[in-house]
Amino acid sequence: MAVYTKISNKDISYINRKFNIEKILKFEGIKQGIENTNYLLRSKNKKFILTLFEKRVSKKEIPFFIKLMDELNNSKINCPRPQRKKDGGYLIKIKEKTACIVSFLTGKDKKSLNLQNCYDVGLMIARIHSSTKRSSLSRKNSMGIKFLNPLLNSIKFKSKKFTNLEKFLKMNFRDIKMKWPKNLPNGVIHGDLFIDNIFFKNNKLSGVIDFYFAANDYFAYEIAICINALCFDKKKSKFLINKKKIKNLIKGYEKIRKISIKEKKSLNILCRGAAIRYFLTRLYDYTNTPKTALIKIKDPREYYQKLVIHNNLKTYKDYLD
Repeated sequence: MAVYTKISNKDISYINRKFNIEKILKFEGIKQGIENTNYLLRSKNKKFILTLFEKRVSKKEIPFFIKLMDELNNSKINCPRPQRKKDGGYLIKIKEKTACIVSFLTGKDKKSLNLQNCYDVGLMIARIHSSTKRSSLSRKNSMGIKFLNPLLNSIKFKSKKFTNLEKFLKMNFRDIKMKWPKNLPNGVIHGDLFIDNIFFKNNKLSGVIDFYFAANDYFAYEIAICINALCFDKKKSKFLINKKKIKNLIKGYEKIRKISIKEKKSLNILCRGAAIRYFLTRLYDYTNTPKTALIKIKDPREYYQKLVIHNNLKTYKDYLD
């Protein structure tokens, strides 16, 4: 979440005319995250989230995200529910941007996860995968490994001191693409399960937000994203892999869905792929985000460190022992 586009009281009046929800009285921008513009809306008794779609989200793909959140709610998976307008639709235009409103999820994100939290996240991911495996919804993963070349080529390596970094990235990217697995179990994944997208209430997982990178991909790739995002500990400026967290994440996941031998053999390359995907997007945002945006830029060096760690691991057991 972030704020690129400023809205006004006039926009709130427009929302109140269009939506079949309690009258919105207050609004405030949400600074966390980096993809879309988000506002917290408050009525007398409720809260909602307004999202204005920016940057990487294609307008024609937005109905996919809306339907996915509806389907997950119907499967008793706790995530934001899209709110209908008075005409029965979901989407509006604000400041020439496509926008939607979703329900507010109770709870809040944590700064770090304990072992039980990791188990619960694994359980929840497997529930999402079990639900989406049956879904007819489909969206190509525009941030999948096969489609990252334009992103890599668009990064501005501004000075000579970045020459080694550019070589490191391109060499790793070539190797990862060449070794990328084929025909693993797949369906719709969340695709961006970072710690700020997972909410807890009284130390129990209360739900998941921000499905705007959801797409069809390997289920094991989602596990790799979560290992990168949730199973490292930061000590000063260094990131260290926490194998107990990985073990608990997988234990929770396998309570619902067993991970195949083929998926286990692919875990290292999937982790490398997830690390380079976030390294590239963070490098891009670091060099391209407008200075006027109300946003907290995430440090790309975190994913450089994580990629180096994955490069020194090989087998599935290396992640657990």
